[in-house]
Amino acid sequence: MADITQAVVLFSCLLLLLGLGVWVAFVLIACGVLSIVLFADAPAGIIFATKSWDSAASWALTALPLFIWMGEILYRTRLAEDMFKGLGPWVQRLPGRLVHVNTFGCGIFAAVSGSSAATAATIGRISLPELKSRGYDDSISIGSLAGAGTLGLLIPPSIVMIVYAVAAQVSIIRLFVAGVLPGLMLMFLFSSYIAIWSMRNPHRVPQDIEVISFREKIYRLRLLLPVMVLIAVVIGSIYTGVATATESAVIGVIGSLAIAAVGRSLTWKSFSASLMGAVRTSCMISFILIGASYLTSAMSFTGLPGNLAAWIGSLGLSLYALIAVLTIFFVLLGAFLDGISLVVLTTSVLMPTVLAAGIDPIWFGVYLILTVEMAQITPPIGFNLFVIQNITGKNLFELVRMSFPFFLLLVLATVLVTIFPSIVLVLPNAM
Repeated sequence: MADITQAVVLFSCLLLLLGLGVWVAFVLIACGVLSIVLFADAPAGIIFATKSWDSAASWALTALPLFIWMGEILYRTRLAEDMFKGLGPWVQRLPGRLVHVNTFGCGIFAAVSGSSAATAATIGRISLPELKSRGYDDSISIGSLAGAGTLGLLIPPSIVMIVYAVAAQVSIIRLFVAGVLPGLMLMFLFSSYIAIWSMRNPHRVPQDIEVISFREKIYRLRLLLPVMVLIAVVIGSIYTGVATATESAVIGVIGSLAIAAVGRSLTWKSFSASLMGAVRTSCMISFILIGASYLTSAMSFTGLPGNLAAWIGSLGLSLYALIAVLTIFFVLLGAFLDGISLVVLTTSVLMPTVLAAGIDPIWFGVYLILTVEMAQITPPIGFNLFVIQNITGKNLFELVRMSFPFFLLLVLATVLVTIFPSIVLVLPNAM
């Protein structure tokens, strides 16, 4: 009975404060204080000071601001425009034609930005006006951007992956590698849907094809060369063991500065703006991590996580049933929390349950990120929807309708990695 009372009180406090618009970090700290004061006999202030230092002093977190800065630098370059020009000639004969640029462009930019919102915003600013001017249907253009924009969370180096790895105390490198195949699988699913939709609706896709020689196609690929080299160096150095996650992040920052300099996008204004953007985002994430660490520690004094794990275990759910329940829970919670807050808040609390069920924490990290991707295009707090609304000016519910097929593809991807966990684990296990 005490556990139920504590859970109800904490959940009610969480919803109330979030509904009032209180910062997520303050909400987590307040719930931690309430948990200790009401349900445990421990010094709340001393625990907060200790856990704040422990969470902030993690060496694994040093990669976080560097990867964020790398994405901020490239966000201010002509990278998206170059990708559209370089990819366009190669996809215009596929069913769906230039709409595939959304998928491939987001996949490429995701591999150097680590952010879903930045991926959707950067590619969308270039692709959506271009597709509209050529007569492409808004529903497939905008829907594919909303879906493919979520790749920024899954394809390494992902900011959310780093946050999960720190919270769950797993290897950042192995988690990065685990996201590669699921990310490629999602790109394939998105492009397949675009092709099928286009074949069923040929009148809604322009039939004109720009006549470009093979030599010109090859020449335009030079526009993709800088970012492809950067991806190969950053991800390749991690996979081969040449560099740690932090060292590869340093390489990424240096490479992104070089790309910006060569493309003449590196000015003092863009440099300082990227640096301040990285500082703001890093501080926000660090603050949330401190609050979540404190709440987790506070609940450990009351025994709630362990009792919750024991209770779920007593239900006798099969592995698939447990995953189904957790998926619904994460999607519902993700409708009200941003991705980072969702990962931080749930990871430490549910990890005892996950481990008790025999679920690999690396696999669970990729699964959790897939559910967070669903939340990115789920109202009312669908960050990608807000980003695209800012670009297009369209009604939020209209954007939800356009992105719904890609939401279902994310559900399908989650089902596939659940049935075939080797999609996630084969590469990290081979390291």
